[in-house]
Amino acid sequence: MNKRHLLQAAAALLLSATLPAVAQASDIRIGAVLSVTGPAAFLGDPELKTLQMYVERINAAGGVQGRKLALVHYDDASDANKANGFGKRLIESDQVDLIIGGTTTGATMAMAPLVEKAGVPFISLAGAVAVVEPVKRWVFKTPHTDRMAAEKIFADMKKRGLSKVALLSETSGFGQSGRKETQAVAQKMGIELVADETYGARDADMTAQLTKIKAVPGVQAVLVFGLGQGPAVVTRNYAQLGIKLPLYQSHGVASEEFIKLAGKAAEGARLPAASLLVADTLPANDPQKPVVTGYAKAYKEKYKEDVSTFGGHALDALMLSVEAIRKAGGTDKAKVRDALEATRGFVGTGGVVNMSAADHMGLDLSAFRMLEIRNGDWQLVN
Repeated sequence: MNKRHLLQAAAALLLSATLPAVAQASDIRIGAVLSVTGPAAFLGDPELKTLQMYVERINAAGGVQGRKLALVHYDDASDANKANGFGKRLIESDQVDLIIGGTTTGATMAMAPLVEKAGVPFISLAGAVAVVEPVKRWVFKTPHTDRMAAEKIFADMKKRGLSKVALLSETSGFGQSGRKETQAVAQKMGIELVADETYGARDADMTAQLTKIKAVPGVQAVLVFGLGQGPAVVTRNYAQLGIKLPLYQSHGVASEEFIKLAGKAAEGARLPAASLLVADTLPANDPQKPVVTGYAKAYKEKYKEDVSTFGGHALDALMLSVEAIRKAGGTDKAKVRDALEATRGFVGTGGVVNMSAADHMGLDLSAFRMLEIRNGDWQLVN
């Protein structure tokens, strides 16, 4: 072997040492595209950590029908265009059996046409109702929708006698869909939107929009529809401007990270979220209690961090996938898709899931809890 060949062999050996283990042909390949970095990182980071932890656990227990799970994952850095590229790679090069992800609505919608064309089961972790309406044959989702969030929030506002609301939404896919659904739900529920402002996902200050809202005559409450870091910036600006109106957020901030980022300014803010955030306060006979407390304990022990509903969405997607593969008797994509659609009575961190040909999410409004931030923690609102 000449010097050139020796150098090539050494380089190849060094490269192989830095790469993850290659999935075996017999492995069940679970693909994932998540926003582990970028503005949506506090959603994507716990999603990836959850998938990694539970893939490891499932494999340690013998895998699925004797086959190990291989997690093939990519970070789209909160960029929908990158998500599209990684989606193609998962389908064409990695040849995965199923895909989990799209942390964000933008990433999900960028990948949806790919999985529809290729016929690959896809479980999204994004919130917008557009992910599953209209129903797409190969696309499912685990989080509650933006429409459900608007319905839950406005029901709570009406109980408090609030009917004139200012909306501040993000220009991301989730924010745009949330704005559209909020407008429709407000009209249906007798809520008047007296202001309608927007902000960018990477904006560092929203005082201009909030100053406009503050000056609107008769405004009684403010609803922020966004995800990631933006809503925390809004919340801090809200306090800095001395706005005393009730503040509502969407389920796009249902994480301890939001409280850390917003600090004391988050006190009193309300939002709808899964029961995972208040797991210990659930009654003993609640069917979700063992699921959410078990996940919360395992996650905190491994990562020394509190759980978020976003990691919970990833856990639900993985366990729905595993259950569908078991029911399908393997990884035949059409059979797995059919098994997902036939899911009934699945108890996850987001609620009890009952899917059908007309419903590829399977959650109703009872799966949402209204929470308020008090003394730096989540509290159930009765």
